[in-house]
Amino acid sequence: MDSSCNAPPSTSPAVDHGDTEEQAVVEIDDSAYVLDLTSFQLHSLEAVDLRATLTELDLTANRLSTLDPRVEKLSNLKKLSLRQNLVDDAGVEPLSRWATLSGLEELILRDNKLTKVPDISIFTKLLVFDISFNEIPSLEGLAKASSMLKELYVSKNEVSKMVEIEHLHNLQILELGSNRLRVMENLENLTKLEELWLGRNRIKVVNLCGLKCIKKISLQSNRLTSMKGFEDCVALEELYLSHNGISKMEGLNRLVNLRVLDVSNNKLTSVDDIQNLTQLEDLWLNDNQIESLEGLAEAVAGSKEKLTTIYLENNPCAKSPNYVATVREIFPNAQQIDSNIFG
Repeated sequence: MDSSCNAPPSTSPAVDHGDTEEQAVVEIDDSAYVLDLTSFQLHSLEAVDLRATLTELDLTANRLSTLDPRVEKLSNLKKLSLRQNLVDDAGVEPLSRWATLSGLEELILRDNKLTKVPDISIFTKLLVFDISFNEIPSLEGLAKASSMLKELYVSKNEVSKMVEIEHLHNLQILELGSNRLRVMENLENLTKLEELWLGRNRIKVVNLCGLKCIKKISLQSNRLTSMKGFEDCVALEELYLSHNGISKMEGLNRLVNLRVLDVSNNKLTSVDDIQNLTQLEDLWLNDNQIESLEGLAEAVAGSKEKLTTIYLENNPCAKSPNYVATVREIFPNAQQIDSNIFG
């Protein structure tokens, strides 16, 4: 369950519609507001009628390398998706000059050939910006993004530092998974942040800069050796810390809203500090070094009625006699224990 698994879905498989570019004329009536050309494999939009009424234009999974100049005239456009195309920095550059599109609220440039953050300064109402799955080494340029932005996705790039995000006071979702980050920084002003996805980086220490409203955090597949740093995140509902080097469960007893805790694939030898978590539903402890089931009932006292899913496989304790029956006794309402499903 790494960041890229939990983040917005990756590119959809292309579907061959069997249309040539000449055949791909799309008929829409005058009242149409949405044009979805997903997976038409178009190299250009020459054969497409772009009506002035459009508020949404979805060009996902085509072969576009440049922007059709007629897009500039779509002054009602609110959502533009160029996901999974062949657009490079030069190809996207005209967008920064098309002031008629300044009302755009959602811009998706995911999975293209970008090597820098595009200039989006004219989009003063932009709420969602996605430049994931490109070849961007730096967040430089984000300083020009509107402070109205609520969702920012920059996963699967080459970003090494968290910079130029301090002004994004309204940000609710920040996705920086699968990059080259080593330090969590410049988060102090993101007081409305609810989701932070930093899986598959090189982070060694948790530093949430005092954020207290955050609900979901992923730091899977990093270089953590300690669980300290989440103590003040009292609103936290989901915490993903798998594939690290954590040897002790700590700093969790105040996280009373936690529903999902994933600490699989670490170096844990016991289950600790979660007695108070009365809302816990999913607990992933598999692939650790937990020797015994003794003490487990006490360790999960607060959640044993609520918890429905628990993974303990690939721990020494999972080899004990009557393992599944013992765990079921501890968690009477469990619907899943490892791969075992119960009605």
